[in-house]
Amino acid sequence: MTEPTKDQAIVRLDPVPKALATALIMAATVLVVLDQTIANVALPHMQAALGATPDSISWVLTSYILATAIATPLTGWLAGRIGRNRLFGIAIAGFTMSSAICGLSVSLPMMVAARLTQGFFGAFLLPMSQSFLYDMNKPSEQMRAMTIWGMGVMIAPVIGPALGGLLTEYLNWRWVFFINVPIGALAAIGIFAVMPKFPSTRRTFDHIGFILIALALGGLQLALDRGTQQDWLESSEIIIELGISAGAFWMLIFHLRHHPHPLIPIQLFQNRTFAGAMLLALVVAPVVIAGSALLPPLIQVLLGYPVLDSGLLMMPRGIAMAISMVIGGKLMQHFDGRVVIGLGLMLIIWSLWIQTGFSLQMDSRLLIWSGIVQGAGSGLAITTINFVSVSTLPPALRTDGAACYSLVRSLGSSLMITFMTSMLARNMQINHAEVGSALHASSTPFLMPQMLGGSHSSDQIAAFANAEVTRQAMMIAYIDDFWLMMWLGVAAIPILFLLSPVRSRKGQPMEIME
Repeated sequence: MTEPTKDQAIVRLDPVPKALATALIMAATVLVVLDQTIANVALPHMQAALGATPDSISWVLTSYILATAIATPLTGWLAGRIGRNRLFGIAIAGFTMSSAICGLSVSLPMMVAARLTQGFFGAFLLPMSQSFLYDMNKPSEQMRAMTIWGMGVMIAPVIGPALGGLLTEYLNWRWVFFINVPIGALAAIGIFAVMPKFPSTRRTFDHIGFILIALALGGLQLALDRGTQQDWLESSEIIIELGISAGAFWMLIFHLRHHPHPLIPIQLFQNRTFAGAMLLALVVAPVVIAGSALLPPLIQVLLGYPVLDSGLLMMPRGIAMAISMVIGGKLMQHFDGRVVIGLGLMLIIWSLWIQTGFSLQMDSRLLIWSGIVQGAGSGLAITTINFVSVSTLPPALRTDGAACYSLVRSLGSSLMITFMTSMLARNMQINHAEVGSALHASSTPFLMPQMLGGSHSSDQIAAFANAEVTRQAMMIAYIDDFWLMMWLGVAAIPILFLLSPVRSRKGQPMEIME
């Protein structure tokens, strides 16, 4: 099959079929992104129902992430073998059926097998939805399409835990998976019925490349997911997994450079703008997602807000993100895309600097304000990065590029969350020891029993003091994480110079100047 030309890449559709196809594509996209976080809150209920141990139940999450990481690089090759449209429809159907099996599971092995299948089929939906929305819109509308896609990808993980909690509380943990079935079935039928035919490039399968990718990503993902439980490098399991991953990555670099038809085309990384977008995705999106993971425990545990109020305090962040994604598309009509990304990065850095001023005595205003600033910056930066990541790629490489971009963002998020939570736990211990060492009779005379009128025993006073030291140590550890994420954001600014300028005039197509 010959490579499609640039003109062939854009599939012309009438407004109504295009709107219907967009809605179906986004429904499938939101489902697969939602499933990355929606099951987290239901794990204790699953553990009891499936008779699993606290250690083994984590495989419900690990199996899904592992299958997604390994299967994502296959997207371009499979799309060329069976067709982009057919692969997308099959992936939705497979994801929907495996979701139903997850909800019907009666044992942990059955659940893990179903989650592996769910992750495998779900891996193809995210990158293909991005390339579909790009290719089915004319150049002047592609930025708007990437805005719609970005809103689904970024907001779904934020609402996942809240939705999972509501379903588990008022229905049953099985509805965390059953909710996918009607929406997925409708999307699969609709895709087969209305989706136009998209061009694809057929190529041979790179067996060695796939094995190396599976070993590299599988070893890294296992180490990330199980590192905390196994005490990281104190465990021989984690050392072996990291060693296998590092060795496979090293061999994969040489393989991709010398194989005539590699599983991941090496031309992708020779594109300066795509490589820059990948690096930005490796920093910006993970910082945003890690912030979403860190804030709810801080709000609930340290500041004492109930779960519902915690969700409400996070809501302005999501609203600001949605609004700024729309604004980002409009700004691209007047400014270079690098300026829009830079503005978004500066807002993210500013919000993290605000968060370094958090304290145990603050009210909700600082939480809301920092969330609005961070949401606004995230929307501006991520929408533009999503567009730039595929805009300079030829049609034959667009699906592979979207798959690599999705994979890097997902791996970056896993790395960031794991690293930040590990640093949080480590710094809590250090801070507890440092703060606790400063407490003695001369520094805290007001805690002596005689000063309290003898109403409390020494053991009670020691317990009160230890609880307060723990709270202070935890808050300091959170602030340390915010400082670190802020400096990571600052370090990402020079990557902007790798991108090509993106110029546009209102009502005209985007122009990428290589």
